[in-house]
Amino acid sequence: MDINVHAIWDKIVDKALSYGPKLLLAIALLIAGFWIIKKLLRLTEKLMEKRNVELSLRNFLLTLINISLKVLLLISVLQMAGVETTSFIAMLGAAGLAIGMALQGSLSNFAGGVLILLFKPYKVGDMIEAQGFKGVVEDIHIFTTKLTTAQGLTIFIPNSSLSNGNIVNHNVIGHRRVDIEFGIDYSADIDLAKKVLLEVAASAPGALKEPAPKCVVSALGDNSVSIRQMTYCNPIDYGDVYFHNIEYGKKALEKAGVNIPFPQLEVSIKNNNTIIQ
Repeated sequence: MDINVHAIWDKIVDKALSYGPKLLLAIALLIAGFWIIKKLLRLTEKLMEKRNVELSLRNFLLTLINISLKVLLLISVLQMAGVETTSFIAMLGAAGLAIGMALQGSLSNFAGGVLILLFKPYKVGDMIEAQGFKGVVEDIHIFTTKLTTAQGLTIFIPNSSLSNGNIVNHNVIGHRRVDIEFGIDYSADIDLAKKVLLEVAASAPGALKEPAPKCVVSALGDNSVSIRQMTYCNPIDYGDVYFHNIEYGKKALEKAGVNIPFPQLEVSIKNNNTIIQ
């Protein structure tokens, strides 16, 4: 069997001349693409560090960006080399759509977790109120946030609910105000009552010296004069201060001779022309 070496060589040369420039450009694009991706990842990492993005989220996002950019680069290189990539792109799109539909709820929670970790409406250690629960944030996961309530319950709230709902963060300002209303008799000494309640507030465990406790006359009721006692404390100490002030406030007022009245109802019965009370 005769082999036409010259013919084979001519075909090789023709193919090399036809595909060689495309292949060289594809290789150059691949090298340049990897270099650009590396630079972009470094820049992104520095920006995340500057914004104090949580480490686990930072690593996850960098990995996701790295894989996505390299897949796009590979598709571009194959197209430049003359390889048909339409079916490959369609397959990736179909797979992505199927995964997205199957994990719709989880992806929503994941997106919520990313937003929470990026914008930080709360952090670990903050006391928050959300979705009908109130507690201290123990941990922020990608899909859920873990709370511990004052009753010792552990609550896991989906991040999608938190990112789309209202959140009350008691730690943003740094302190909370404990307001308690005390009713005293109209004949009682208001200045004495305020002095007694201020002393109780100052002695409460966890009460802050600054801002200082306050007492004001808040209302004139049917049976009593209302005095509002205002004590500032750290969010974690709210319960201790609240219950201390209620108990010892009553005891201190009684000890000082300040009467705490209770509602009274006067009933009159009219019998013919006689009124019986």
